[in-house]
Amino acid sequence: MMAPSQTRMLTFHGAGGTLFGIYVVNVLLTIATLGWYRFWGKVKVRRFMLSQTGFEGDRFAYHGTGKELLLGFFKAAMFVGLPITLLGIAAELSHDKMIHGVTRFFTSSLVFFFIPIAMVGARRYRLSRTSWRGIRFSFRGRASAFTKIFVRGSLLSMLTLSLYYPFFQARQQHFMVSHSHFGRRPFRFDGRGRDLFGPYVLTVLLFLPTLGLYTFWFQAKKTRYFWEHTYFETARFRCTVTGRQLMNLTIGNLVWLVVTLGLAWPWVLVRNARFAFAYLNIDGSLDLAGIVQEPQLATATGDALSSLLGADVDFA
Repeated sequence: MMAPSQTRMLTFHGAGGTLFGIYVVNVLLTIATLGWYRFWGKVKVRRFMLSQTGFEGDRFAYHGTGKELLLGFFKAAMFVGLPITLLGIAAELSHDKMIHGVTRFFTSSLVFFFIPIAMVGARRYRLSRTSWRGIRFSFRGRASAFTKIFVRGSLLSMLTLSLYYPFFQARQQHFMVSHSHFGRRPFRFDGRGRDLFGPYVLTVLLFLPTLGLYTFWFQAKKTRYFWEHTYFETARFRCTVTGRQLMNLTIGNLVWLVVTLGLAWPWVLVRNARFAFAYLNIDGSLDLAGIVQEPQLATATGDALSSLLGADVDFA
């Protein structure tokens, strides 16, 4: 039976002090193991963050393991990192300017084409390892399809002096959201880049006069728009964050990290989670009891590749 329409919110219950304890242990064990423990440390942080996130009285769970991340790292390093590294070394050792230039171009192109593959792989893995009430999330988009969107969007953004950026962002968001599922049921996104074009042009015009601060207002606008055009069945997400609130959060986090020489990172992570959920809710009817499991296979290679290439997805 369909649940009555109501407003629902995500909640975060974690404390920065608890996460700091995990962080300290992770750092010490990573040093003691010459870096190998960092994969297990990353899993502990993800598990803590999701286990402290609640919805409708139940917590989320993370099922990834350090071993999966380690094996994913080896695969990503072997098939992507090693060729890129060797090409970079060859470029540095070459005394021929033409060979040096060609090698550099080929290396950059290789990295560029691997970025969308990494983004899809990371999202597929992380969603497949996340559950709520025992039901797992999944991502079913094809890397080849997203690569076309990414390459086309990047080229058009360059050719239009970034004016294509809002259209590019909307296309990426549509792909990532519309191929995400909870159990057997998909999320939907119906946003359009043209709705963000005017605010983006205004941001470009006001960038210098506001010393770049107006970008916080555009980022808040984009965040609100993307959430408000995201659906799960008949329920719609809503976001009320403002540019000033986002600016205060970002500057506050930066000050905390600088003053504490980075030791405040756990509190910043918790602060960001509380902030995101404070301005986000879900309106509409949800038949949560009728959702059934439909697991999807995924490896951690894409997750590791996204870290190697600095193309991390905005998730957990």
